[in-house]
Amino acid sequence: MIAIVKQVVKIGGSLFPNYAIDLAKKLKGTDSCIVLGGGEFANLIRKYNDEIAFSEETNHWTAIDCMDIIAKLVNDKVDTTKLAYSIEEVNQISDEGFTPIFVVSEFLKKEDPFECSWDVTSDSIAAYISHLLNANLLIVTNVNGIYTQEPEEPGSTFISKIDAKTLLTFQESSIDVMLPSLLLKFGTNCYVVNGKYPERVLSLIDDNIIDYNFDYTKIIGE
Repeated sequence: MIAIVKQVVKIGGSLFPNYAIDLAKKLKGTDSCIVLGGGEFANLIRKYNDEIAFSEETNHWTAIDCMDIIAKLVNDKVDTTKLAYSIEEVNQISDEGFTPIFVVSEFLKKEDPFECSWDVTSDSIAAYISHLLNANLLIVTNVNGIYTQEPEEPGSTFISKIDAKTLLTFQESSIDVMLPSLLLKFGTNCYVVNGKYPERVLSLIDDNIIDYNFDYTKIIGE
């Protein structure tokens, strides 16, 4: 019987190293595919770009290379994961009983689905991969979900459910700029949840765990 990948779990680079590694371990047996964000490696490219101004193409692809670096580092610390370099390998690794961690750069260079822009980050890449896998999408970050403004700002309000069309009007949030457009294009929803609490992630993907007594955001793209 071929295992079906049920969800793509994008683990934000802000959770690297310890939270990301811990969550990757706990995703064993959940039929998940992991996509890692670029974290501080990608942030350094943004910083240097502000000082020197590289080309959009170079910024885009080197930031994606940072995703590959963190994917490989997380995989090195988890016995139940294997690196995947294609959709076929994702399915094969899942069928073998391991959790695939997608190393995305070469795959994206062949597919070339995005314009080179800082608007496209690992969130949008994970959405594209989940679409190809016909899988659900979880964006796992270091905050509880989406707020009306930065969480630490006075008057910031948590949003438990939001339409992707409404999210397009936000200047900034805990997801990238392109993601709402992709959810509308693909006609799919996603969840944004705090990965510092792995049980929250597991609660959203495991039908046997019915515990939603925590904050998370559901984005409606259907």
